[in-house]
Amino acid sequence: MPGQCGAEDLRRCYESEPADVEGLPAGVPEGHGRMGTLGDLVGAGYAPLPAREQVRRNLLSARRRGLDVYRGIIGFGGDVVPALDRALLAGHDVLLVGQVGQAKTRLAMTVARELLSPMPVVRGSVTNDCPMDLPMEDLAALMRGDDPREGAPAGPPAFHISPESAGTIREMGPGTPVEWRDGLSRYRYVLATPDTSVKDLVGYVDAIRVARRGIEAHRIDSYSPGKLMQAKHGVLCIDELPVLDPRKQVSLLSVLQEGTFTTGPYPVAFEPRALIFATANPVDYTHSGRVIEPLLDRLRSHVRTRYPRSVRDEMMIMLQEARLPAGTAVAEPVLRLLASVLASMRASAQVDQQRGVSTRLGIHGLEVLAGEALRTRPARAGGPPHGPPAVPRPSDLRALGQVAKFELSELDDTPKNRDAVFCGAVDEALKGAALDLLGDPGSGVLASVRAEFSGAGPFTVSQEAAWGGGGEGSYGAQAERYPSLLGLIEEGARAAGALQKELRGAAASLGMANASMVAAPGSDGLLSAVAEMLLEALRWTRPRTLDRRDAGYAAA
Repeated sequence: MPGQCGAEDLRRCYESEPADVEGLPAGVPEGHGRMGTLGDLVGAGYAPLPAREQVRRNLLSARRRGLDVYRGIIGFGGDVVPALDRALLAGHDVLLVGQVGQAKTRLAMTVARELLSPMPVVRGSVTNDCPMDLPMEDLAALMRGDDPREGAPAGPPAFHISPESAGTIREMGPGTPVEWRDGLSRYRYVLATPDTSVKDLVGYVDAIRVARRGIEAHRIDSYSPGKLMQAKHGVLCIDELPVLDPRKQVSLLSVLQEGTFTTGPYPVAFEPRALIFATANPVDYTHSGRVIEPLLDRLRSHVRTRYPRSVRDEMMIMLQEARLPAGTAVAEPVLRLLASVLASMRASAQVDQQRGVSTRLGIHGLEVLAGEALRTRPARAGGPPHGPPAVPRPSDLRALGQVAKFELSELDDTPKNRDAVFCGAVDEALKGAALDLLGDPGSGVLASVRAEFSGAGPFTVSQEAAWGGGGEGSYGAQAERYPSLLGLIEEGARAAGALQKELRGAAASLGMANASMVAAPGSDGLLSAVAEMLLEALRWTRPRTLDRRDAGYAAA
């Protein structure tokens, strides 16, 4: 009967196999949503499934059904994902080795979110205490209101559940409330810094507890759990592991080898039952020797990450991750241009490739371009009813300098030299993207454009200008003076419109929130971006069609 249980029920619970219900995560019993007390769990014969086995079974189930468990991870399908799959199926703790901005911590979080099953824990527990973590005799004693430590066998005790959870079970018995925590709730993250202490990882004597409760420091009641125990039955991610000094790294050895650790004055073995991920930069990992050898050996699988191999993957990552302000929209040609900047810098001998060029440069770059579009075109930005969305375009590119974070190798690493290298990469990417959009219009069309500019004068470009809205300064009004140029813009807008639809569809299929922020085909902002890119392309035709002047573009 729910809420009640006897010795036979409890024995059956401990002798049962974890649930294996079709359509449910591994280890989750049917009707688990209605199990809100310890008595419900015992009555249903609930048996916990270890976290590593949850991950293994859920991954196998997803692979059989053809599901993508790494939602939000783009471009790792050919090598990184298979390597990580092998590690997880083997039950390994994992060291992710890669440069900055390669989604290492995101991978660890994704494993916790997608591959850990919900588990019942005593409500309010800091250490994810499942009642069945206790030996059967200890749980039976607590449910009777007794102290399981009385009459316990000799030897060092083990930390099964926290004193607070034990007290709740002793007080409430079968009525002890439990809550089902998902995998992400059992994920803990530690950014290793010089200030990170052993106590942060393994816990410590809480002086406030000692003072308030009048307990002795060696009593487990004085223990305040560190990240290892907070991640019990879950995933612990230690970011930038080499930053920890050797003494702190040593504190992880026993838990990686034996699954247990000890700490402080407690004669207790702690068992976090967690899957551990650590991350490291290749420079620290392979050259500086800052990860001690025993720890490298105990992190059984070393999985190498990398930057996107295609401009397309880079574009999708930027679109997915950017926090775009309301009232802005994205043009595919400009997004492609920005992705090409990163590709160019990662191929440059002048950039320190050991340190890498983070994907975040593109993400932050897209965000700052959107901010620049809003800043310079506020009268027309913000979306209905204020006006059409502001769309970043080539005239906004000078704003990118403030997010350019990288190091130089061949030149002195000075701000002036970094600016020169970055501006060169932006100019080269703009040239390539603009010529791609222009295509091959034919020498006759280019000659007509040159002739029209010779007769009608320069085309003025400014960040404040729009395609429509009237006025001689609008791009649409100016383009009327150059029929051949207008034809190129209209053709480019059609091509860009098709790219916009394809980009929005791809983003929507991946569940991206920013899918709706892809500029609509034929929109004012997209036309303006296309016009600026085609004007730029006409500087690079052979023979040259236009020249860039301070105020805009004129016949070459």
